[in-house]
Amino acid sequence: MLNWLYNTFWATWIRKMFTVLVVLAVVVPLAFLVPGKIGQPDYCAEGVERIGGECIGVNGSGYDFGTREIAQVSEAIHNENKRVAEQPADSVTVAMMLPLQPKLAAERKQLRSELQGAYLAQYRANRTENKPLLRLVLANPGDAYAQQKKVVDRLAAMADSGSDNLRAVTGFNLSLGATKEAIARLTGELGIPVLAGRVSADEIANPDDPHGRPPFPGLARIIPTNRQQADALADFHGGLKDAETVLVKDTRPHDIYVESLAKAFSRPEPGPPGPKDQEFRSPGITDPGDTGNDFTIIGHNICASDAKVVYFAGRPVHLRLFALKLAEVPCHGKKYTMVSGSGAATLDRYMSKSDWQKLEGGSGESTITVQYAAPAHPDSWDAALRRWDKERQASTGKKPEEKDRPAYLTEPREQLRELRRLIDRQTAGDIGPVELGDSRTMLVHDGVQTIAAAVFLANSQAAGAAVPSRQRVADQWPRLEAAYRVKGTSGWICLTNGGNAYDKPVSVVQLEPRTRRVAFVGLGWPAGKPQPADCVVPSATG
Repeated sequence: MLNWLYNTFWATWIRKMFTVLVVLAVVVPLAFLVPGKIGQPDYCAEGVERIGGECIGVNGSGYDFGTREIAQVSEAIHNENKRVAEQPADSVTVAMMLPLQPKLAAERKQLRSELQGAYLAQYRANRTENKPLLRLVLANPGDAYAQQKKVVDRLAAMADSGSDNLRAVTGFNLSLGATKEAIARLTGELGIPVLAGRVSADEIANPDDPHGRPPFPGLARIIPTNRQQADALADFHGGLKDAETVLVKDTRPHDIYVESLAKAFSRPEPGPPGPKDQEFRSPGITDPGDTGNDFTIIGHNICASDAKVVYFAGRPVHLRLFALKLAEVPCHGKKYTMVSGSGAATLDRYMSKSDWQKLEGGSGESTITVQYAAPAHPDSWDAALRRWDKERQASTGKKPEEKDRPAYLTEPREQLRELRRLIDRQTAGDIGPVELGDSRTMLVHDGVQTIAAAVFLANSQAAGAAVPSRQRVADQWPRLEAAYRVKGTSGWICLTNGGNAYDKPVSVVQLEPRTRRVAFVGLGWPAGKPQPADCVVPSATG
């Protein structure tokens, strides 16, 4: 065999030359076709590395991370970033950090809503007279934020970069242990301001305590914590007795949203004790596993009790399944109201046609009412103003004038109208279908709007610096109250010294099986009453 190879390819100088030419003809093209060297990173796009089948990293040049639902809004962000780069004015970068490759269709639509809200706020902020301009980038920490350390490393480099000028990180749509770690490192170790978007766990918040160092210096949040949501729901429902309520909670570890919500719903209630907590353990955030069997048993136990209000501390996938299982339990015509937190937002997107039919009931009368505390709802301000007008007219005997109406209702309504006009006219381009009813577009829009307000305020005091420092931006969070309150579409944003939104209202909403939509029911206030005039934060909480 060796003799044959030698005689065929190497015996004469002509055969040697032919062999070398053939080898070069094969090897050289392969060197260009094979991406990178063996062992080198495999990149999905600029700044985005393929790790374990996911595309992890930071990108602001239109990459959609393989999620087609966000392709249009990602491209719109890219176009706005290019426009910013062409302007002579200085710019700063804001990063949206959240999982960008969700598997479920409902979650992909939720993601689209969140990015639409961020982009629309960027677009609006960049067309004011304020400077610097905002550049928006997308940061994917992977499923359940498992790769957040790599992404935080990249964001740290961008914060130190004189060309990127990263000045805030937002997003954060899941209250998990990894989310808490990322926020703690960004704010504590790196000094990068963070505005937590949808995380509502009390464990990811600074206490409004003037003594001691806050656990997350430079953290702001515009969504009420789970405890505040529970207080707002209690304000809305009035004095429920303990015997009338029962808590159903997920005991899966490391999900601090569920743990925090269960703790918030365990608040004391008057009267004799009600039924004990009903526990289940799910296998994952979006995995129902065999929880359906547990829910059937729990449903029968609740039927035997006096409970008519069910507090549910769990994720939307499990809330949907429990509602369906409870509806199947025959309980002598007994009706229930299920109550959950803001994590249930967009619950309707998990519902199939048959699911709606089950909730509607065979007789056309539903035995299950599913309510939750949404961070916002597009019908809230018009409905709340109609109710306020009616109550005012009943007490004064005359119809109130526009100037008499409370600004905590009229100003958010006007902001929502402006946002709707921008969407309806497609002034900011085609970013895909926008569904305001899921609350995500409105809340994330308000979050980026709050960041812009802090950046602009910091820049006005930057003493000649091209862009404000990270610390200067973080210092503005507690100044966003009173005259500098943020007039968000989801309500007034007035931050305490701990960076928490003071008495931010929640929209109590419920699933309507007949119309198959999420209907606004009313506003709930964590403090038990609306925000004070001009949103001056009281000293006891600030």
